[in-house]
Amino acid sequence: PFELFQNFSCIHLKEIIRKHDGGMHVTDIAREYGRNPSTIGTILKMREKILATDAAKGVTRIVKNRPAVLEEVEKLLLIWLEEKQRAGDTVTEAVICEKAKALHTDLIREQPGTSGEPEVFKASRGWFDRLKTRSGIHSVVRHGEAASSDVPAAEDFAVEFLEVVKTEGYVPQQVFNCDETGLFWKRMPKRTFITQEESTLPGHKPMKDRLTLLFCANASGDLKIKPLLVYHSENPRAFKRHKIDKDKAWVTRVLFVDWVNLAFGTAVKQYLLDNDLPLKALLLMDNAPAHPKGLEVDLLEEFSFINIMFLPPNTTPLLQPMDQQVIANFKKLYTKELFRRCFEVTDCTTITLREFWKDHFNIVTCLKMITTAWNGISQRNLNCAWRSLWADCVAPSDSDAPESTVVQDIVALGRTMGLEVTEEDVCELVEEHDHELTTQELVDLQAEAAQEQASLEEEEATEERLSSEKLRDISVQEKPKCSLLTAF
Repeated sequence: PFELFQNFSCIHLKEIIRKHDGGMHVTDIAREYGRNPSTIGTILKMREKILATDAAKGVTRIVKNRPAVLEEVEKLLLIWLEEKQRAGDTVTEAVICEKAKALHTDLIREQPGTSGEPEVFKASRGWFDRLKTRSGIHSVVRHGEAASSDVPAAEDFAVEFLEVVKTEGYVPQQVFNCDETGLFWKRMPKRTFITQEESTLPGHKPMKDRLTLLFCANASGDLKIKPLLVYHSENPRAFKRHKIDKDKAWVTRVLFVDWVNLAFGTAVKQYLLDNDLPLKALLLMDNAPAHPKGLEVDLLEEFSFINIMFLPPNTTPLLQPMDQQVIANFKKLYTKELFRRCFEVTDCTTITLREFWKDHFNIVTCLKMITTAWNGISQRNLNCAWRSLWADCVAPSDSDAPESTVVQDIVALGRTMGLEVTEEDVCELVEEHDHELTTQELVDLQAEAAQEQASLEEEEATEERLSSEKLRDISVQEKPKCSLLTAF
C-alpha cells in the first residue's frame, strides 16, 4: 500500500501522523505538504502500518515484505557510508557490496537460535541499483578499487602548491588547512575497566557516542579557528537549552559552508586586519564530499578574498598538515582532559567514577573538554605539521627537547584513580578513533540515534499538543468579547 505515497519518505509519513496527533487539522497538513486532504486522510488511516515501518535513515522509498535483517543491513550500511565519505575515502560499488555481505553475515550470526547453513545474501548488482534508488546514495564509483597513497601525485601537488604560494605572495599567516576526524568522546583505554571498586564501569559501552570534528589553523600556527562539530543525533537532549538547527544536523556540506562563512571567514579577516597583513588567504583541504568544489561561490561577499585549494585524492596521509600529528596530539590531550575530569570529580566530591560516567558525563561536558584540548595544541606543533608540504615556512626550533609528556600524564592520572593503564594502552586508544567501525559499533550507533530521535519526536508531539490546547483556550476566552463587540 505504500506505493500510493512514493513521493513521501517514511520520515514524512510519520511526521504527518505526529502533527495530526498534536492537534493539527487535516486541511492544514494537506496545505503544508501540497496534497489533497483525501491523501492525508488515507495516510492517517494507515497509521499503524506506517508507524511500524522502520526504514533505514536516508531511505526515501518503502518496499513491502522485505526481510528484517536486510533492512538492518541497509541501515548500518548507510551509517558506514556516511562515515567513509566524511573521511574522504574512496568507496566503490565492489567495496559497498562486500561490506553489505559482511554486515549480513554478522547479523545472521548474532540472531538467537540460528543453526545449520547461514542464509546467503549475494549483494547483487540488482540489489545495489535498488539500494541507490531507495536511498539516493551518490558519489559511488561503480568500477575500480580504492587507491593507496599516491606518492607521484603528492610530489606534483607539492610543486604546484609552492608555485601558487610564490606567485600570489602568501605568507604562512595567510595559509590555512582544515581536516575532519572522528572522536569517540566517551571511550577509555581497554584496560581501564578494572578498578579497586569494580571489575567494570557500568554504563560504559565500547561504542557509546561518536562525533565528527573539523579543525583548522594557519601555517604559522598562531591562529586556531573555532572547530566545527557534527553530532550523530539530530537534537541531543543535553542541548535542550541550546539553539540547534536540527534540519542541518546531518547535512555536512551545508554545515561546512556555514562554518566557513560564520567562523572561518570572520576570524581570518579580523586576524589579518589586526596584524596589518594584506587581505588575502588560502584554504587548503582534502576532497571529501563535505568540502564542496566551487566553494568560493557560496562565500559571503566580504570573504571573497579567500581562495580554496584541494589536495589530490589519496595524498592526505602524505601532505595534509592536520594529519601530521596535529589531530593525533589533540586526541591525546582530549584523553588527558577526560582523565583529569574523572580525577577531579572522584577526588573533590562524593560522586564515584561509576556515577560520573553514567549520570554526569554528557556531550556538553565533552564540548568543554574539546575546547581545552584544542587550546592545548601548541603553535610549534601546528607550524611543524607543514614540513612535508612547505618546509620553508617551518620556524627553526630553539630546543630539541620533547614538547610534551601528555601520554605519561595520562598514565599517572589513571593510576592515581586506581585504573590499570599503560602508555601502549593510550596510543592504542588514539589509533582506535580512526579505525573502521565494526558491525556491533554500527549497531550501537544506530541504536543511539534512534533513541535520541524517538525522544525528540515525543517532545515535539507534546509541545505541538500543548500549543494546540493553548490556542483553543485563547479562542474560547476571546469568543465572549467578539459577541459583545458584535452586539454593540
